[in-house]
Amino acid sequence: MMIETGIYVRIQELEGGPKPLPSCSGFNTQTAYRAIGMFNPSETSDAYFILSNDRDETWFICNRHVRIVGVFPTICALRIELCQFTTRLAASS
Repeated sequence: MMIETGIYVRIQELEGGPKPLPSCSGFNTQTAYRAIGMFNPSETSDAYFILSNDRDETWFICNRHVRIVGVFPTICALRIELCQFTTRLAASS
């Protein structure tokens, strides 16, 4: 499967959403995470983003727990603080 290079997502946990819950799996709401892949099992309509958490672990997090921050193909970091995106965008304007 192919995924757009440089997609960054933020965590917005869906209450009662599918497991694993990102807040219990080493993710936080103040960080943008680079999507390093996506998986869609045939038995579900959900897609799972492959993300590296704050503990450098690889997790499959349901798309219902994430929101797109933007596409930044020139950034290579797996994680970046959301406030840094605001600074980068202001500097490039």
